[in-house]
Amino acid sequence: MNIIKAKPSARRPLTEETIDAAIKRGEANRASSLQAVSVTYEKPSLVIRFEDGSGVLLPVNRYPEFNGFDAQDYANLTIGFAGTALCHEGKDLDVSIAGLISASPSLMAMAASVVASRNGRQSSAAKSEAARANGKKGGRPRKIDPAV
Repeated sequence: MNIIKAKPSARRPLTEETIDAAIKRGEANRASSLQAVSVTYEKPSLVIRFEDGSGVLLPVNRYPEFNGFDAQDYANLTIGFAGTALCHEGKDLDVSIAGLISASPSLMAMAASVVASRNGRQSSAAKSEAARANGKKGGRPRKIDPAV
């Protein structure tokens, strides 16, 4: 038999400072993620709108989670889990909005393109060194005009 010694309690007294720190952490988490504020059904798609005014249309026929839903069921969808999920209490459905978006090949291709574009604009020591080395070799080769 293993003997497990009790650890000291991790509980700290609730003070104004701990409350303020928790509020700041929550605000930072909220600012760093895109949170949905509304969902509506416009046949044949769900329209999910976010805090910053952007939105996305997701065709419901592509998602098996919504099989058997009728117009009233779509009307009863709510935003839950701090703006990160679609919920339907009667159908016992809680589905991640990020998961719905990631299941769309076209949205994922666009996201990959945006990420690649952003990452390509990032400067790094390796990129700077490569640019200097290419400059010492005479720079980027000129394009050859195919008409000549």
